[in-house]
Amino acid sequence: MGEVNFPEQTPLYHALHAERYARRGLIERVEHFTKRKLIVYFANVAHPQSSISKDDIEPFQEMIHDCLISESKHIDLLLQSGGGDIDVAEKIVTLIRGQVESLRVIIAERAKSAATLIALAADEILMSNTSELGPIDPQVIIPTPTGYMMYPAQSFLDGLKRIMEDTQRAGFLNPAYFPILSNLNPALIDFCVKAIERSKQFARKWLEQYMCRQEPNKAEEIASRLCNAQRYASHGAVIDWREAQELGLNVKYVHPVDQLWEAVWRLHTSYEVFVRRHQIAKIYETNKVSIT
Repeated sequence: MGEVNFPEQTPLYHALHAERYARRGLIERVEHFTKRKLIVYFANVAHPQSSISKDDIEPFQEMIHDCLISESKHIDLLLQSGGGDIDVAEKIVTLIRGQVESLRVIIAERAKSAATLIALAADEILMSNTSELGPIDPQVIIPTPTGYMMYPAQSFLDGLKRIMEDTQRAGFLNPAYFPILSNLNPALIDFCVKAIERSKQFARKWLEQYMCRQEPNKAEEIASRLCNAQRYASHGAVIDWREAQELGLNVKYVHPVDQLWEAVWRLHTSYEVFVRRHQIAKIYETNKVSIT
């Protein structure tokens, strides 16, 4: 009888963590095709605590540490996130780019808002038919009688501009605007102006350093277009691989039946099922690290 290679873990332990070991095998399969180290940041976008936050910093450093001890300086980041704190997003980018030689972001399904900003700091982005980026226009959370609502910061500035233009044309302030202006906080206007510039600054800075380093003037154009609330009327607007390329981003399209993408998509779906089944907000993994 030939020799059988059983898992190195004990039978019960391996059975209890079977899903993790299955994902590790898929991570190693992706690495087989890319010859690069893969780190995974997967957020359950249906979970209320899935946004990018300061709690992500230590797990990211743990994954980067695993890359460093394995002497891997060329990193792929499989990124799934609906967005979150822009300052944390920049801290994540700073952590990665300060310790590796090259960064490629793989978007299997979505990387929106602040996650789009993380992707802009890569040297290259891999996308396929299911992949989407999003606008980077900052959002403002406003309390309403029915709960909190998010509005584009630019909309507040556009609304105020429209009131001013109507007033100039009419020669007087329409009384219909009194309730609106009475509740208008000058600090909010200042915040909106600074938040928009912050998003542009983030995108411009990292695009100039990496993806647009050969054409730094293109970084300003891309940042402005992605932050344009008139171009993208909805913060959830889909920017697919074709539009991302048209914007000037270094996006490589991978066909769904390509072996690399099949491995990526199998890994993505295993995460999607796992986080939803167990109601997990976020998961961070390499072939050796696993944090939920």
